[in-house]
Amino acid sequence: MSALRQALIIGGSRGIGYSVAQRFAKSGYNITIVSKNEDNVNKSVNQLRQWSEQNNNSVVVSGQVCDISRPESIDNFVKSLDQSLGAVEVLVNAAAVNRDKLLMSTTEDVVDDIIETNLKGTIFMCKSVLRRMVRHKKGSIVNIGSVVGLTGNRGQTIYSASKAGLVGFTKSLAKEVAPIGVTVNLIAPGFVKTDMTSNIIINPKPEDLIPMRRMGSPQEIAEAVYFLANASYITGEVLICDGGLHLVL
Repeated sequence: MSALRQALIIGGSRGIGYSVAQRFAKSGYNITIVSKNEDNVNKSVNQLRQWSEQNNNSVVVSGQVCDISRPESIDNFVKSLDQSLGAVEVLVNAAAVNRDKLLMSTTEDVVDDIIETNLKGTIFMCKSVLRRMVRHKKGSIVNIGSVVGLTGNRGQTIYSASKAGLVGFTKSLAKEVAPIGVTVNLIAPGFVKTDMTSNIIINPKPEDLIPMRRMGSPQEIAEAVYFLANASYITGEVLICDGGLHLVL
């Protein structure tokens, strides 16, 4: 596979996003990692470059700072893309925030933060990058949702709502852009071992809830993302990757 292909990974500095970036780099994609934290971006870019060198991989890895919860930040970011990158073949939206609270204890600022990052951020990033894909009449978008966007979950009303919104958005956008050769799909993970889930304290334990009796790894989710990004005849699909958790929720 040619290293001229370009993948843009939003939220690629850690967790699932970083594993996704590593998976695409492994297959010869040039990578741009995007995060709102400059230190995290620099650290992850350096790590991925070192990994690429150790594996004799000649891909180009770069990083950009962008707060996707702010549309003006996205606009500035996309303008910088026009100067630094050619066609973006793959866009993966993996940035997300979560603050578990019962609805009665949820404040408006928490609602705004979750919706603006998880839902609106993905919407406006897709809108901006799509202009580039439309010009080249090809591209693939993979959004990272969550199984709770399909099943709901106590204490995650706003997070679940943001991820459920991504399902409708993904399916609708897929219908809009299919005629021009762009695919849009969504991965719905369950419990995955990341920083976001490291402090989860629930009874029973996640492993006891999941039929496969273990949490997933970021690398397993990355494989699913890579599959959908390269599945040229699949669009509007929601692929659940949760070890069977949705079967018991």
